[in-house]
Amino acid sequence: MRVFYLYQIENKGEIKMIIVMKTTAKAEDVKKVSKMVEDKGLRVSVVNGTGQTVIGMIGDTTKVDPEQIEVDPAVEKVMHVSEPYKLANRAFHPDDSIIDVRGVKIGGGNLAVIAGPCSVESKEQVIEIAKAAKAAGANLLRGGAFKPRTSPYAFQGMGSEGLDILVAAREATGLPIVSELMDAEHLDEFIEKVDLIQIGARNMQNFDLLKKVGKATKKPILLKRGLSATYQEWIMSAEYIMASGNPNVILCERGVRTFESYTRNTLDLQAIPVIKELTHLPIIIDPSHAGGKWWLVNPMAKAAVVAGCDGLMIEVHNNPEKALCDGPQSLKPAKFAQLMEELKPIAKAVNKEI
Repeated sequence: MRVFYLYQIENKGEIKMIIVMKTTAKAEDVKKVSKMVEDKGLRVSVVNGTGQTVIGMIGDTTKVDPEQIEVDPAVEKVMHVSEPYKLANRAFHPDDSIIDVRGVKIGGGNLAVIAGPCSVESKEQVIEIAKAAKAAGANLLRGGAFKPRTSPYAFQGMGSEGLDILVAAREATGLPIVSELMDAEHLDEFIEKVDLIQIGARNMQNFDLLKKVGKATKKPILLKRGLSATYQEWIMSAEYIMASGNPNVILCERGVRTFESYTRNTLDLQAIPVIKELTHLPIIIDPSHAGGKWWLVNPMAKAAVVAGCDGLMIEVHNNPEKALCDGPQSLKPAKFAQLMEELKPIAKAVNKEI
């Protein structure tokens, strides 16, 4: 699939109306209809999908009579985009986006598995866990080098040294690395070293950070849902990154805060079909942070795959009893390997490939 965007950045306007071309439309039809719009003084943004082409109109759409455009035999329909998010909107981009993270595909029929410790504690620890996770079938390695903690007295991570350890683990195993960026001060270092840059739940609405990430890099961004964020707020945060120039956004549901206190958070599995209805972006599920208990990870991971997620993010630790961060929600390597075996037939049943 070949997809290209003309981004509406630098205050050039937003897409308010789209033209959906018929599946039989040819390149010359798209060019002709685009010119009709441009002759009205608007700009166009074109998405070529596998089945249909969509033309976004940028500018004063009051100048456009939809009926005049729909008369063209190559046009299926003209639609107003009422949602505040445009680039992330499924209407504008009917095909699922497939994001490439150093050769690992996330989205479509692919089921990515991100595994590793909550925080980087030592080089030996991370490499040992990385090797075990890869042997079990994981295809990306997670690890926190900079840790946002509720308490200022809790372990805050190893910082840049932790990133270097993750790089060493990538060299030892070949697994692309995922780590959380907390401050734009470290953005250049993350662009250099990290393959999938995570924006955590607490920074989901740090709009300055989102804009800087969008402008500075095309590297894939993993955007976690905020603790109490609505679907629209979450998608709008993705829109900030995309509108700033980076289309490679992956959403991550990690549980939301509810009245229930027995579990750490409440995993919102219905987010999967809702996000797929509203957007074309991949969505992965983090059952570790959602429940906060290791024995909840297995059933919630399975349920997420059945619901249609594009990936899982699972905390794995070789000695969770002595972990410096989130030990109670981490799986030991043997438990993780068992989960991976149990996921294979489930993934196959829903046409996903690990």
